[in-house]
Amino acid sequence: MVMRAPDSTNVDQTAPSATNWTRTYARRVLFTDFLVLFWVVFGVQIAWLGFDSNLAANENDLRLSYTGVSLLVILLWLGALATYGTRGARVLGVGSAEYRLVADSSARVFGILAIAAFLFHLELARGYVLIAFPVGILVLLLSRWMWRQWLVAQRRSGRYSAKVLLVGSEPSVLHIAGELARSPEAGYRVLGAAVSSGRVGTLPGSDIRSYGGFDDLQTALEHSGADTVVITSADDLPPERVRELSWTLEPGRQHLVVAPSLTDIGGPRIHTRPVQGLPLIHVETPTYEGRKLYAKRAFDVVGSIVLLAALSPLLLVLALAVKLTSSGPVLFRQERVGLNGRPFMMIKFRSMVADAEDRLQELSALDRAEGNDVLFKMRVDPRVTPIGRIIRRFSLDELTQLFNVLAGTMSLVGPRPPLEREVQRYDAHVHRRFLVKPGITGLWQVSGRSDLSWSDSVRLDLFYVENWSTAGDLVILWRTANAVIRSRGAY
Repeated sequence: MVMRAPDSTNVDQTAPSATNWTRTYARRVLFTDFLVLFWVVFGVQIAWLGFDSNLAANENDLRLSYTGVSLLVILLWLGALATYGTRGARVLGVGSAEYRLVADSSARVFGILAIAAFLFHLELARGYVLIAFPVGILVLLLSRWMWRQWLVAQRRSGRYSAKVLLVGSEPSVLHIAGELARSPEAGYRVLGAAVSSGRVGTLPGSDIRSYGGFDDLQTALEHSGADTVVITSADDLPPERVRELSWTLEPGRQHLVVAPSLTDIGGPRIHTRPVQGLPLIHVETPTYEGRKLYAKRAFDVVGSIVLLAALSPLLLVLALAVKLTSSGPVLFRQERVGLNGRPFMMIKFRSMVADAEDRLQELSALDRAEGNDVLFKMRVDPRVTPIGRIIRRFSLDELTQLFNVLAGTMSLVGPRPPLEREVQRYDAHVHRRFLVKPGITGLWQVSGRSDLSWSDSVRLDLFYVENWSTAGDLVILWRTANAVIRSRGAY
C-alpha cells in the first residue's frame, strides 16, 4: 500500500480547523436533535391525548398541561444528550460509542421522569411515555446515522478530519500511516511526519513528507498545518521529551495522541487506567468458551431456524432453477476446514458444471487465477453455469449453509471456511482463524469479498477472531445485506 500525504504547499488552507468544524458539526446535530424530539414528543402527545390535555398532580389537584410536560421532557432530553457527550469530537464518525451514549442518556431521562411522576403523584398517561421514549430513541439514532453518512463522505474527501503529524521511527510512522489510511472515516488525515532519523523529504515507499527530526517539531507543525500530533513507538523519544512536546502544543487547538504498537484490537477489549500519572492500557485477552460462546450458539440456532422458515419458498425456487437448467445434483458438497482444524462437509447450491473440480487443475495451469496468492478466484470462470452466475452474484448459493449452521459446523458470522489445500499454505499465525467456527458471512464478506488481497482477507478474519461479539455479529449481518445487494466483489 502506498500512503499518500499532501505536500504542505497543497494543504487546503480554507479547510476548517479541528475546533471550528467540531463546533459547527455539533451545532448542526443539536438542531436536528431538537427537531427530532420536538416532532416525536409533541407528535405522540397529539396522537395519544389530543391538542388540549391536562393532568392532575398531587392531593391539591393542581392542573398541569401536557404541553408543559412535553417541553420539560424535550429540555431534559437535550440536556442529557449534551451532558453525556453524545456530540463530542471523540465519538463522531466511527465506532458504536455515539449510539450507545444516545441510548444511555435517553434511558436516564426516562428514569428521571418516572421518579418525578412518583414523587409528585403525576398521573402521566402510560401510552404517552411508553411510545414517546422508544420512538424518540429510534429516530434519534436514525438521525445520527444519517449525519454519520454525511460526515464519512466529507472525511473521505479530506475534510472534517484531524490534520495529523506523525512522530516516531520511520517503520512505526509508516505502519500507523497505513492503518489510518485504511479508515479515512475515523477522521485522521496524515499531513507529514517527524522521524528519529531526522530525514527531510519523502519517506521511502510512501508519499509522506518528513520535516526532519524530533528537534524540528514546531517547524513541522507550522509547515504541515497539522493540529494533531500522533506519537508512534520510538526508542529515541523518552517520556520526558513527550511531556515537553505536550507543553508546547496550543491548548484547545492542537492535540496529542499516543498510538501503541498493538493493532487490530476492538474497543471493548481496551481499558485505560492512570496509575501515578502513567496511563496504562489494559487489553483483555479474547475468550472462546463459557457464557459468551453459548450465547453465540443460541443466536445461530434461532437465527438459522427463522431464516430457513422465511426463505423456504426462495430455496425451493433456487433448487428447481439449478435442477432444470443444468445436469448434475442440485447441491454441491465440499470438504472444508472448520473449528479447531476439523474437516466438515459444507453444502451449497451447485453453481458450476458437474465436473468443475476435475477442471480446476486445468484452469490453474493456464495461470489465469485472480484474487490473491492462496485463493483461486476467476472473474470469468468458464465452469460457472448461466443460472450459477446469477445466484453467485447475489450469494444465493450460500443460503443452504444455514443447514450447516443448524448442525453446528458453521456459524452465521465467522471467518471464511477454507479448503484443505489452502490451509496447507497458511503461515503459522493464520491458524488462529480456527479458534472459532467458520461463518456464512464475515468481515471478509462485507469488506470486498473476492476483490480482497490475501493479506487483507487474513487481517479481517483474525480481527474478527480476536474481537467477536454478539453486537458485532449483528452489525456484520446488517452490512451483509447491503454487500449482497450491491454484489461488489462477488464472482
